[in-house]
Amino acid sequence: MNVNGKTIVVTGAASGIGAETARMFMAGGAAVIAVDRNKPAAGTFARFVEADLSDPASIRDAARTVDKGIDGLCNIAGLPPTRGRVPVIRVNFLGLRDFTEAMLPNFNDGAAIVNLASLAGIGWPDAGAAIKALIALRDFDGVATLCDAHQVDDARSYFFSKEALIVWTMQNRWSWRERGIRMNAVSPGPVQTPILQDFLQTLGKRAEEDMRVMDRPGKPEDVAPVVAFLCSGDSAWIRGSNIPCDGGMSSHVMLNMSGLA
Repeated sequence: MNVNGKTIVVTGAASGIGAETARMFMAGGAAVIAVDRNKPAAGTFARFVEADLSDPASIRDAARTVDKGIDGLCNIAGLPPTRGRVPVIRVNFLGLRDFTEAMLPNFNDGAAIVNLASLAGIGWPDAGAAIKALIALRDFDGVATLCDAHQVDDARSYFFSKEALIVWTMQNRWSWRERGIRMNAVSPGPVQTPILQDFLQTLGKRAEEDMRVMDRPGKPEDVAPVVAFLCSGDSAWIRGSNIPCDGGMSSHVMLNMSGLA
């Protein structure tokens, strides 16, 4: 992985996987522009841009503040299901997408976009109608109505946001090919971050079963190198892919779903 001299934007850089990714980039010689509601720890960024990714005006202001010359965008900011369905959908999908699109004029040719999805999004093939509706939605104020129409409650909202993010990533596999800009996703399993307890609280017995199957929860240090690889020139021919980083959980889930375990 060679990111020396690159300028990388990392959202959610103040904690968890975002913080570790920013630290890794800085250690590798990249200049990190940290985008978050909270200021990250010293030494993990070259520049901080305060932004609320649930607010379209804040998103536009942040993109203008970042300016041009960007080699990579890591969309890592996200909310857990305990925060409620409307904030979750607004930040985890609508805000992420709006910020990415607002950033497009700032990218250098050959730039990389990496979206942090989740093992929680593995059910996307069974949610086509709802995902189409969310991807078509441009009004941040329309989230509650869409969720009502597709039976998306607070507990389901995180799964739904990540399903849509995986599909949107795949749809944009060639969207900016003439500029060499590529988009991919990384899907971690349960990771020891500040929001892990939120998932355990929401999922209950399901989470307990997952933890019994896994050898251990992941760590930010397990995921950040995959994100960094997708920002490097070594991954130039990987486009529109969703890469699991979950200790084998996605393989376990898919084999059980297919009856081939």
